[in-house]
Amino acid sequence: MSSAPASTATHTVRIGTDGREGLLAVPDAARGLVIFAHGSGSGRFSPRNTHVAQALNRRGHATLLFDLLTDDEARDRANVFDIPLLAGRALEALDHVRGGPAVGTLPVGLFGASTGAAAALVAAAERPREIAAVVARGGRPDLAADVLDRVRAPTRLIVGGADRHVLALNEEALGRLPVDKDLQVVPGASHLFEEPGALELVVTAAGDWLRPVARRGRPMTDTGTATGCGPVGHRAPGRRAGAGLGQQRHPARVGGAHRPATALGRGARGSQAGASGLPGARAGAWYCARMAP
Repeated sequence: MSSAPASTATHTVRIGTDGREGLLAVPDAARGLVIFAHGSGSGRFSPRNTHVAQALNRRGHATLLFDLLTDDEARDRANVFDIPLLAGRALEALDHVRGGPAVGTLPVGLFGASTGAAAALVAAAERPREIAAVVARGGRPDLAADVLDRVRAPTRLIVGGADRHVLALNEEALGRLPVDKDLQVVPGASHLFEEPGALELVVTAAGDWLRPVARRGRPMTDTGTATGCGPVGHRAPGRRAGAGLGQQRHPARVGGAHRPATALGRGARGSQAGASGLPGARAGAWYCARMAP
């Protein structure tokens, strides 16, 4: 696992009255903050979230990895699926960093994994003016079903192609989100994205959606165009670079079901997105189904 660059300063923070620990990493000239909500049985030291966070640090994002539950709370399995509790903890983390000088004024994105994805969606629904984008990795959006129609932040769902049950849940949620959204499927990947190359595709998909979250509701690519289903840096049909949510024109609606669309293999600069040993996948490729209201 690669480490964050030397220009990234890491601070230990304590969140909430119970003092849950978090790791706040702030690169020089950070242009956005990504708050991570981990999945069940995990915490601030999640190796997969840490890997993604360090990659985002290199892209210029500050990141916050923190414990959603205390050790005592985590022993009660019911707390792991208490989405209102977890969402409240995510908002506590947001309020904590808003009060600090290092990242207090940065636009905020949420990255949620598994049950943490449901917490991220609920938090985004509760604070529509404060959350600029959401990314869910192997998420359980069904656990946030009651608030999906209230989410206003552009949302990217990333699911492993072999994680069929969770994929079906995300396909259904995609049709219910009333925002700019898409579904990225990593071919052959399981729920934890442990296959060779799978997590690198997650990093690329998440980074492209979140970079930079410099203007609310407009994740942008390196070329300054709005992200879409196409090679990184390719603008989706009918969308104008730099347009706000109220200004953009959307491509035609796909419909509720997932369908393979564009295979993404090369970035805006022509570099390979990431080698993949996934069964049935071309190197550095994933597929997405896109819907827009």
